Amino acid sequence: MEALIPVINKLQDVFNTVGADIIQLPQIVVVGTQSSGKSSVLESLVGRDLLPRGTGVVTRRPLILQLVHIDPEDRRKTSEENESKKNGRLCRGIEGEEWGKFLHTKNKIYTDFEEIRGEIETETERISGNNKGISDEPIHLKIFSPHVVNLTLVDLPGITKVPVGDQPKDIEIQIKELILKYISNPNSIILAVTAANTDMATSEALKVAREVDPDGRRTLAVVTKLDLMDAGTDAMDVLMGRVIPVKLGIIGVVNRSQLDINQKKAVADSIRDEYAFLQKKYPSLANRNGTKYLARTLNRLLMHHIRDCLPELKTRINVLAAQYQSLLNSYGEPVDDKSSTLLQLITKFAAEYCHTIEGTAKYIETAELCGGARICYIFHETFGRTLESVDPLGGLTTIDVLTAIRNATGPRPALFVPEISFELLVKRQIKRLEEPSLRCVELVHEEMQRIIQHCSNYSTQELLRFPKLHDAIVEVVTSLLRKRLPVTNEMVHNLVAIELSYINTKHPDFADACGVMNNNLEEQRRNRMRDLPSAVPRDKAAASGSQSASASEQNESGMGNWRGMLRKEDAGAAGGDRGTSQTPVLASPHRGHAVNLLDVPVPVSRKLSAREQRDCEVIERLIKSYFLIVRKNIQDSVPKAVMHFLVNHVKDSLQSELVGQLYKTALLNDLLTESEDMAQRRNEAADMLKALQKASQVIAEIRETHMW
Repeated sequence: MEALIPVINKLQDVFNTVGADIIQLPQIVVVGTQSSGKSSVLESLVGRDLLPRGTGVVTRRPLILQLVHIDPEDRRKTSEENESKKNGRLCRGIEGEEWGKFLHTKNKIYTDFEEIRGEIETETERISGNNKGISDEPIHLKIFSPHVVNLTLVDLPGITKVPVGDQPKDIEIQIKELILKYISNPNSIILAVTAANTDMATSEALKVAREVDPDGRRTLAVVTKLDLMDAGTDAMDVLMGRVIPVKLGIIGVVNRSQLDINQKKAVADSIRDEYAFLQKKYPSLANRNGTKYLARTLNRLLMHHIRDCLPELKTRINVLAAQYQSLLNSYGEPVDDKSSTLLQLITKFAAEYCHTIEGTAKYIETAELCGGARICYIFHETFGRTLESVDPLGGLTTIDVLTAIRNATGPRPALFVPEISFELLVKRQIKRLEEPSLRCVELVHEEMQRIIQHCSNYSTQELLRFPKLHDAIVEVVTSLLRKRLPVTNEMVHNLVAIELSYINTKHPDFADACGVMNNNLEEQRRNRMRDLPSAVPRDKAAASGSQSASASEQNESGMGNWRGMLRKEDAGAAGGDRGTSQTPVLASPHRGHAVNLLDVPVPVSRKLSAREQRDCEVIERLIKSYFLIVRKNIQDSVPKAVMHFLVNHVKDSLQSELVGQLYKTALLNDLLTESEDMAQRRNEAADMLKALQKASQVIAEIRETHMW
């Protein structure tokens, strides 16, 4: 099981090559306040001085430190880690038994640990600047040594409360967010560092660890500076877990003092002094504390943690590999035969466009209606409801009807309602159907335009590789739609004009409506006869009714149907009005005043006479009846015209239009030029897929050897 940590190091190297952190690998994250001894603990684990020192926030970028144990007898570099080319020949071996490598310096080998420290400081300032600001971009460092155990540690900035110097005012929030980013990884082990000369109950490291690990299943506490406690006190209760229990345990260590660091005291000497201190001060706990015990414990915990995480890691890697394979497929292969590729893309777009209209597209939209379904909705819901909401008598008042009747009679008083008044008024109402009809054409045109974008986004992702071809296709389709729009509008305009050109009063539905109204008016006439005063002879009234009835039967056929109805009403009105004096519309001038015969009577709101009321009602009923007939015709014919002149025409001619305008030898190279970042994205996806496949292979090898 010891080989599990090198496996994780290999996986880390694999993903470092593509600069990705999409896989959360098991690692140990070191958390603590400033000056709690974090850096000293890490250097003790490495056995060398390699971390920057100073006051305030020294660690300003995450440092991912991989410790790789090597055989003391092996001074060769492996082909992956320890080989370099120099002056055209392969050089094996290095000076010294320990060395380091940074990810950002590629294959450069560092055998001087002072140089490693300087490189950490330089790289930190390169990204974070000189103003004590922090960055979440990590520094990757790998240390090869026969004196270390296999570990992967992450050193983070120390927790601080008050900004000092030119630190940002929100430095506390920035550092906490950075810490939470790393310890929130469920595959990480949290190493919470707390100084022994502070109250364990107020440990900021344990507090922030509990935010993401409330059960303490992956938190190990380290108590530093055991030798700096007040005289007469010790850390026995803390180390025994009596103050704050920690499931993974509490380990005490002794750090080098600042004097030791200034005097260049070796870490190995410091570890010997630490062991002597523990034997003297805590003899019963000496074997379960100290730097060496901490290193072995971390190694053991990390191995067990890796063993538990590997199955989930394998699943995650396989899922990501499938996703990146699909992404790489969508980017397509480099184009070899441009002529064939162009024709294929044009044909595919035209087919997908037509399929979207017909409802047979591969990618069906689930969020909203689109394509043919939306066109159907426009025809039968939007357009249909709009026409049904048009009032047959909207914008037409009784005074308007009466004025039209009087204007149509000319200078002679009329015995019957003139037919021309009905035609004038009904045409005025029919004209109101033109605007919603043209709006229907506009809505369908807009949807045909939206289908272009739908096909580009969902159906033919290959077009995203070639932005110039995409733009050219959009322009051709848009131009085709633009050319068909006035033709379709003209046809819809003509449909309304056709209805206006001839008012067919012999339409069967219109004749039936007139017959119904005729019967209603006949019934009203009989009711009036019953209500006549006794001074009027019944036989005269009956004779008058008989004559009117025979006249009605004579005019039963043809246009006399509704004219006869009006004649009967006019005759009855004339007989009734002759015995009564009528009040003129305009009052007579007073005596002694001049009368201006050029004054034109202006219709005003007033109470209509019985005959006027009857004439207006008849005209309004006729208008409504005929308007409903025309509206039904328009509601049926406009969608048909739009489908024929716009939708079907575009479907039938789209392929030939695209080929005719784009499939030209002179345009091949220009249209099939990939976007600037497409090649880069294809390479990145290929590299990531390769890394995932390699990681999957590494895990598969472990499974074959039954390591878990």
